Amino acid sequence: MITIENATVLYGENLKPIKANVLIQDDEIVEVSDGIRKGKIIDAQGCIVAPALINSHVHVGDSVAKDVGDGEPIDKIVKPPGGLKHQILQKTPPDMIINSMRESMQEMLQTGTTTFVDFREGGFEGIDLLDKASENLPIRKIVLGRHESFLKIHEDEVGIENNVKIERTIEKLLNSCDGIAPSGLGEISDDVAHIIAETCKRMGKLSAIHVAEYEKVQRDSLEATGKSEVERALEAGFNLLVHLTSPVNDDLRQVANKGVSVVSCPRSNGALAVGIPPLKEMFDAGINLLLGTDNIMFNSPNLLREMEYALKVTRGFYREYFPPVEIFKMSTVNAAQALNLNLGSVEEGKIADIMIVEQISRDPLLSIINRTDAGNIKGLITEGEIVYTR
Repeated sequence: MITIENATVLYGENLKPIKANVLIQDDEIVEVSDGIRKGKIIDAQGCIVAPALINSHVHVGDSVAKDVGDGEPIDKIVKPPGGLKHQILQKTPPDMIINSMRESMQEMLQTGTTTFVDFREGGFEGIDLLDKASENLPIRKIVLGRHESFLKIHEDEVGIENNVKIERTIEKLLNSCDGIAPSGLGEISDDVAHIIAETCKRMGKLSAIHVAEYEKVQRDSLEATGKSEVERALEAGFNLLVHLTSPVNDDLRQVANKGVSVVSCPRSNGALAVGIPPLKEMFDAGINLLLGTDNIMFNSPNLLREMEYALKVTRGFYREYFPPVEIFKMSTVNAAQALNLNLGSVEEGKIADIMIVEQISRDPLLSIINRTDAGNIKGLITEGEIVYTR
């Protein structure tokens, strides 16, 4: 049993700042109130108690290729199977990949992230590498696998027989991971996209895909099929879309109507010079928005930096106010809802994934978003266990 006392608590799904103590028993928050004080006491005077962060889109395998390919076109850097990052991953010894991924996960913990969603390259071997890299680390990983056989260039057969083979591969992958995440609709056929989404749904797993990351992929999709990438992904049945930096026509309305969540990766879009995600338009459309740091190849997996960039670039782009609470929700409340996790907020009945952060300014949300570095995080708790205190 643990009590965190004397803190400003960002309480509930609306992240309302209140003065209260937080009681944790086993892995659960059991009480948030003024008077409670039991078990191990953590004095959080001058600190904010907030939900720990959820990084909803990352490629941790890229950790071996930091800042390689800067200035090259996006296709040359990340497009499978021959992109620069894929070449590097093929040539790098497994032990080096494991060590670099482990370092990135440790960085996430040091910057307040206790959960991440990884787009896992490398098929069955890639999943195994991540399992080894995360061994004994107190971090929650949601692993979305893929397989080279999904790619158009590997379709050596057509029709029912090939579809059955792909479905069987997906089923085998899903015994080892939490869902499937192909790169994009430029690399797989619409038939394969439907098989992925339908099989994941049948097995109760997550299906995710990159869509509309930049204008060219949208133009190519419209020219080839008469439909945007977003339309095709929604028709296939994917339940998590990543990027949506370049919507066209009524893409946003369709996403909102389907109730599909979108993961935005603003720093990645900036690094690759593909645009600024339309966060305000997506928010106004009623889309559930999440935040991810994307490829470690060109971004640190630090959600604190991602939140600050997202808030300021959105205000600058639209030249109007955008509320910081909505940015913070993208990394906590919204992500937990989309990923069906019983965490993401500090309230009774939720899993105790909590960070204790030094309050630097009068506004607790802006204190975290604008000013917090790893050294300002004074404590981290995941599933009721203390990861560290400083």
